[in-house]
Amino acid sequence: MDKFFTISQTAEIVGMTTETLRHYDRIGLVKPCKTDEWTKYRYYSQGEIVRLNTIRALRVMDLSLDEIKNVLEYDDLSKIIDLLKHAEQSADNKITELNFAKTKIINARTFYENKSAGKNENVGGVIKILPERAILLSEELQAPSLENLWDYHRNFYKLLNAEDREKFTFEDLAGIYEENGRANLFAVCTRHIDIKGIKYLPKGKYLCVDCTDDTRKSVTAEAIETVKREYGRSPDFVVHLIVLTGILQWKYQTQIFIEHAG
Repeated sequence: MDKFFTISQTAEIVGMTTETLRHYDRIGLVKPCKTDEWTKYRYYSQGEIVRLNTIRALRVMDLSLDEIKNVLEYDDLSKIIDLLKHAEQSADNKITELNFAKTKIINARTFYENKSAGKNENVGGVIKILPERAILLSEELQAPSLENLWDYHRNFYKLLNAEDREKFTFEDLAGIYEENGRANLFAVCTRHIDIKGIKYLPKGKYLCVDCTDDTRKSVTAEAIETVKREYGRSPDFVVHLIVLTGILQWKYQTQIFIEHAG
């Protein structure tokens, strides 16, 4: 014996609102299997519930209602496969964007937790041994801004030829690279090939000092003088690693190379 569900029961089962189900009925996407001619109550069967759950999954993958309707009505398997491949790629892109957003939110939360706990900033400088890092320099961007920092990876993928993009992935780290009076925004590569714009930061000992946009110039000058005075070295480059301190705020960890590490 077939089991039927009211519109309210169906909405609860599939995690939608009754108004969404009425809209799907109006546009012919999912119609109830029967409607009481006297009360006008809508009733759904297991078949419609399966269809609604399929629609919900495809909506999460950013398919439009028109595209979903086509998928559900196509007899051509190749067209269905092409649409589902597109949906899968959209889902992957959304996952990537959500992971970037999550990382930034975690960084902001960590900053506020440290601030609440009264942890002091590294204003005097500390010596760190850092690994070799490959960075990709932007030809156009010199410094972070509200416009380019939130989704800065997209700016760096735009620098790459289409055939090279799949060969690159980036860590959720950006910064400013200064050399010979020129500044370039950079992204830290986790996977890359050697192309124009790639720089290698050597493994070794660095003097690391925290600063802000307002203090970056003076802190950098002081750190360079410290390296000259205490280590007898004039740095060839300076790295200002961007540290997110809030959703729309950041500071820097200025890193001055001292010497190579074995």
